[in-house]
Amino acid sequence: MIAVELFKLVRRLRTWISIALICALPLVVAIFIAVTHLAPPPGQGSAFLSAVLDDGQLYPAAALALVLPVFLPVAVAVMAGDSIAGEASAGTLRYLLARPVGRTRLLVAKLVAVIAFTVLTVVAVTVTSYATGVLILGPSRAAAVGVPPGGLSGSIAPGAGGAPTAGLSAGAAITSLSGAPLTTLDLIERVLGAMAFITVSMLGVAAIALFLSTVTDSAIGAAMGSLAALVASEVLVTLNSATAIQPYLPTRYWLAWIDFFRQPIFWRDIQRGFGIQAVYVVVFLAAAWANFATRDITT
Repeated sequence: MIAVELFKLVRRLRTWISIALICALPLVVAIFIAVTHLAPPPGQGSAFLSAVLDDGQLYPAAALALVLPVFLPVAVAVMAGDSIAGEASAGTLRYLLARPVGRTRLLVAKLVAVIAFTVLTVVAVTVTSYATGVLILGPSRAAAVGVPPGGLSGSIAPGAGGAPTAGLSAGAAITSLSGAPLTTLDLIERVLGAMAFITVSMLGVAAIALFLSTVTDSAIGAAMGSLAALVASEVLVTLNSATAIQPYLPTRYWLAWIDFFRQPIFWRDIQRGFGIQAVYVVVFLAAAWANFATRDITT
């Protein structure tokens, strides 16, 4: 059953159109940045924009920040909302369960397909934005001249006859958001961490949409319901009067993955973000299973 759902996922044209449109946004932004040469004055503007303009290898971080607030949650909510409700509205749900296919097995297969879509989208955005950053925005300016971002301090070692030689590390030309140098391995590890964090955050969205998909026969209704919950969360996050509940809102720590690109990494919000998303995933998947297991599909 899982193989069937994965095959349906990759066969659908809308899957690839959704991914292509999400990947297109960072590409368009990079083109505008390269054409206009829009750089903030020193000490002003977005730290992300400043870092990206100086090193295109960091563009995946900016690309993920671009697609996370709206485009990626919408795509995941639509995909998850269509999982059960789409089958019900098309009249195929009862036939799927008459094969027979257990309800739990069907729900797990749908969940795996949503997870696969989320991972595929996040990976596609990261890979295409890295290529975009390097090709359009260019590599690190420090790397281009062979000097680490932190300067030559600590990198000059006496050579033969006492003459100074630059002990430059080929992987130390990437600057973190804190200004400290990162090796290429550091950058890869941090990008993978950010991808994992965003994927888990989107699974929280998927869990809410999947639960609503078991409640209604309208795929659009399930998707819009989950998006309405996210919008309400975003509004409450900005309200001073909602301070007491803000740490428990699903979108509260969505941007905590940015801390992966600091040196050292700020773990507090990252850990809280993983924790709160795990709670939402477990609670809403359990609710989806409980509701779907007892749902009357003959009506």
